[in-house]
Amino acid sequence: MSKTDTAGADLFESAQKIYPREMKGRFASLSKLATLVLLGLFYIVPWLTWDGRQAILFDLPERKFYLIGITLWPQDFPYLAVLLIIAALSLFFFTALAGRLWCGFACPQTVWTEAFIWMEQWTEGNRSQRMKLDKAPMSFTKFRKKASKQILWVTFSLWTGLTFVGYFTPIREAAMDAMTLSLSGWTLFWGLFYGFATYGNAGYMREQVCKYMCPYARFQSAMFDKDTLIISYDESRGEPRGRRKRGATEHGLGDCIDCTLCVQVCPTGIDIRDGLQYECIACAACIDACDSVMDKMNYPRGLVRYTTHNAVTGQKTRVLRPRVFVYATLLLVLMGGLVTSVVTRTPIILDVIRDRNSLYREVAGDQVENIYTLKVINQRNDERQFRLEVQGVDGLVADGVPNPVIVAAGEVLTLPVTLRASRDDAKGINDIEFTITDLASESDSVVEDSRFVGPNY
Repeated sequence: MSKTDTAGADLFESAQKIYPREMKGRFASLSKLATLVLLGLFYIVPWLTWDGRQAILFDLPERKFYLIGITLWPQDFPYLAVLLIIAALSLFFFTALAGRLWCGFACPQTVWTEAFIWMEQWTEGNRSQRMKLDKAPMSFTKFRKKASKQILWVTFSLWTGLTFVGYFTPIREAAMDAMTLSLSGWTLFWGLFYGFATYGNAGYMREQVCKYMCPYARFQSAMFDKDTLIISYDESRGEPRGRRKRGATEHGLGDCIDCTLCVQVCPTGIDIRDGLQYECIACAACIDACDSVMDKMNYPRGLVRYTTHNAVTGQKTRVLRPRVFVYATLLLVLMGGLVTSVVTRTPIILDVIRDRNSLYREVAGDQVENIYTLKVINQRNDERQFRLEVQGVDGLVADGVPNPVIVAAGEVLTLPVTLRASRDDAKGINDIEFTITDLASESDSVVEDSRFVGPNY
């Protein structure tokens, strides 16, 4: 086989399994804390209650999103758009400030992979023990350890799938149905689908997701500049690298002792000493590893550290620069506007649908009537009473309107309304206004425009 053919064959070589080495340090502690907090929030939040119902629930069949004390409806879709814009700007902000900080500490792929690695360590041992176990022939001990790991992984994945479904269907009902093996078709499908995705991504694919599937790894460089905080190896201080005994004073060698510990702890298997690479997720494990070696060698820390390209090359660096302030300002404005809008929004929605089958109908008493269908939505979590008023035409009378209009919590009331007016007062097309007011809070009212049509003669 020619050299060209060999190079082509390497492109299709199976990915080698990476065995991240366990490491202690300040960034490892921060990563563990972030993992525990984020996993805790994911698994606990669906079980929280508020006013007798699930605190966080995206009820798609009913088209209601419950966020603690707030109920959002499809009409509140602009809030979702603003949230997505905030999420995108947050990504730009943190990337410009500290590189792939999201990837290293908060990305779901990183968080769940960390949890799966913990379970792997509990059942199969540390890095060297796992490598030795995988190379060993099948035995009872190997089968027991592998089976124990799989049981933990599968159980954790199924629990994850059930919790995910619990954000879209009442989780207590879903849990009871799961215990009695009576889950509905869609609930079972999405629970198994998300559980399988968790099992595959965090258990087996791991760094392959970050390297080949995640689009952020590809376009992150567009948001970097020479003042972005990145994890970097100080080549001027570390080279030429070489092994030595502790306390040795060989001349002509840099501080790097070529222990490769920074490579062994990397979850994506890269060598940070080769420079910034798109595979680096900025988990900072290599910083903890290098600092521990520097401590043992009585060398100063920071051979591998968070820094900027300008700082490494000896140039002036500015972490807080115009683009960071622009992103921060936009984020504050959007978040402030979103919170203000949600807090001050009127929890009433009024839709007026005019009957288009006929423009108008002449009735006894030289009067004209138009027919409407009103939909009153009570977005509050308790029953409300409303007053309905119509203005715009002199002597306008409304039939079919109860007094007061009572709407249950989170419900939609469909109300047929017939409006009558004198023929002389309602000639042509007249603009009218429907006003609905909460009797318990006079400040909560909604006005909806419509038209009243009468004869032109």
